[in-house]
Amino acid sequence: MKPSSIYLLAILQLSLLSSTAQESPAPGVSTSQQQPSQPSAASAQAAPLRDGAHDFDFLIGNWKAHVRRLPDRLVGSSTWVEYDGISNHKKILDSNANFEEFEVDNPEKHLHIKAQTLRLYNPDSHQWSIYPLDLDKGALNLPPVVGQFVGNRGEFYDQEQYKVRSILVRYVWLNISPKSARMEQSFSPDGGKTWETNWICELAR
Repeated sequence: MKPSSIYLLAILQLSLLSSTAQESPAPGVSTSQQQPSQPSAASAQAAPLRDGAHDFDFLIGNWKAHVRRLPDRLVGSSTWVEYDGISNHKKILDSNANFEEFEVDNPEKHLHIKAQTLRLYNPDSHQWSIYPLDLDKGALNLPPVVGQFVGNRGEFYDQEQYKVRSILVRYVWLNISPKSARMEQSFSPDGGKTWETNWICELAR
């Protein structure tokens, strides 16, 4: 074979090797990893956040309230005290915010609880902030419990100090209907691993 033919054959072999190297995937890398995946139509359009501005509309109006309260908390107590009274709710200036006036008594033990609650909806975060008020002391209890409804159940959380312990506080709204509703308050001393319910309020019209 002539030298010129050998030279042309070598050039052709080098070209074929270069082309094969460009088309073959690198060792350990699949073809699907080399090609950028195209987002599906479902993932490209994220689902809009739910508008919860009317979550508490079911509460607006006047209710009879029955309360079971656990006075001694996070000590394993099972001694509950019961109260009866009223829980009245109204919207503030026809907005999403609402205000509760709450008053219950236990005549046998001469116990009386009076409370007020302010609920504010944030349209940006799509969450509610719930502030208990102490009108006797002129104080707004902070931080609020914050959360939202999923279906017919609302859950709201905050972190507080209780008897020199850092605890999580949870409010849950459930059993909601036009004629009834239930709110439970629970404390957790272990970061949410376990919960002790210490307040059950059942509303009826």
